Amino acid sequence: METPTRTGGRILVDQLVAQGCDRIFTVPGESFLAVLDALVDVPAIDVVTCRQEGGVGFMACADGALTHRPGVAFVTRGPGATNASIGVHVAMQDSQPMILFIGDVDRGTRDREAFQEVDFAAMFGPIAKWAARIDDARRIPEYVARAYATAMNGRPGPVVLALPEDMLLDEVVAIDRPRVERVGQAPDPDAMEQLADLLATAERPVAIIGGAGWDAAAGQDVAAWADRAGVPLVAAFRRQDAVPNDCPAYAGNLGYGPNPLLVERVKAADLLLVLGARLGEATTDGYTLITPEHPGQRLVHVHPDPAELNMTYRTDLAICASMSEFGEALALVDGPRRAHDLEAHDDYCAWSTPKARDGVALDLGPCVATMRETLPADTIICNGAGNFSGWWHRYWRYAGPGTQLAPTAGAMGYGVPAAVAATLRRPERTVVALAGDGDFLMNGQELATAVQHGCDMLVIVVDNGAYGTIRMHQEREFPHRQSATSLVNPDFAALARAYGAWAETVEATADFAPALARAAGEKGVRLLHLKTDVEQITAGTTLSKVRGGR
Repeated sequence: METPTRTGGRILVDQLVAQGCDRIFTVPGESFLAVLDALVDVPAIDVVTCRQEGGVGFMACADGALTHRPGVAFVTRGPGATNASIGVHVAMQDSQPMILFIGDVDRGTRDREAFQEVDFAAMFGPIAKWAARIDDARRIPEYVARAYATAMNGRPGPVVLALPEDMLLDEVVAIDRPRVERVGQAPDPDAMEQLADLLATAERPVAIIGGAGWDAAAGQDVAAWADRAGVPLVAAFRRQDAVPNDCPAYAGNLGYGPNPLLVERVKAADLLLVLGARLGEATTDGYTLITPEHPGQRLVHVHPDPAELNMTYRTDLAICASMSEFGEALALVDGPRRAHDLEAHDDYCAWSTPKARDGVALDLGPCVATMRETLPADTIICNGAGNFSGWWHRYWRYAGPGTQLAPTAGAMGYGVPAAVAATLRRPERTVVALAGDGDFLMNGQELATAVQHGCDMLVIVVDNGAYGTIRMHQEREFPHRQSATSLVNPDFAALARAYGAWAETVEATADFAPALARAAGEKGVRLLHLKTDVEQITAGTTLSKVRGGR
């Protein structure tokens, strides 16, 4: 039977369907009209129309984090691609699978600096796992299958594919490729025996958990083993949902403003079992808490990508394995039970229990406690970057994989787009977007996307009238010499209502619980505008103390 011809746009859409793609995020552009036209006939793919390409990239990144298959984004050339690059950067640093398709100039005008022309392979090469251009429509199935395999396997990450506009209009015969699956990597049995020997002789082992690829099974296996073996589990920066935080072995998280008792426990460890985490700058406090040579400590590093092993840290035992496969193997490792993991969990519980601050009109600690008592345990918390997030990092207790969407890259503006993606992907779950005032206005326009697509989500905007994180650093380094960090903000509640959301403003701690209850009683997009004092700069200190060096 003769194979019919299809346009490049239709071939591409057919490949997405074959790979199980059921949603794309986009700001439409004239450079990929053939794809948009093909999507009209494919209702299996939900098209989410966004308001800025930065939001597109963040949504695709968050969707990939939740599904473990690439989130898919489409943007146009030039400004569209440069706007979307922040999503690629976050997907790379966060190790999340994502594919960014960019409509490009036609093949006949390349290398003339045509309208909005950019060399995308050169631009995205340093921040993506793979960046390429598809010049032949017949090879679209090959490129798409490779993009899925590259994005999912080893250390997950982003792929960027440029699509010449005229290539998408070519009518050709192409052979479809079947669905690509992640290739699981089981740990080497000999390495697991060595690990058992190291654990048997260790007196103060600590496991640092994080990275990508954690699912419910991996979290449960690792948590059960740690509880049985008495090994404290310490979450890497913004990877607190790797295991349920009510696990008796869970000891808290590293990153910015960690529990001093936890820091001392990591310093005192004689064996560090690093599971999935890359041991990046934030987790290791600038590579000082755990140094690349880690004298006096043995280090076992488990990671799904061999390129990460021994890259920065000297490793006493390197194990290349995916988290789910490693969790299954770890469950079979026996050893002596130690009592100090219970002490570590008690320390965590004390540290994550907020205490009211005297003289503070709106105290975020008790607000988080109220949320913990009111919202479901499996609520998905989505936040961008800023000191505001520290209250939730410290006081919220995450229920396991898929409940924390937060960029380890420290990108502002991530929370609202991530919450849109989470609400569409997990409509049965409660989803909360957290944002500072500066953070919110990076991508707050995606409230329009949330309303248009019927999202049911809560947005909390913490407004202290400043770029608070930078103000804190500024006051520490140059006390009383404030520059460029003050903000004049809109009425965020009124702005939300203009988008069609329900909204209230909260200015006192006592008013938060009833406002949260009213928000919970509403449907659709809801926003609480919390007005706070910049003096309360973090969950653990004030600006006055920062200026005084305390």
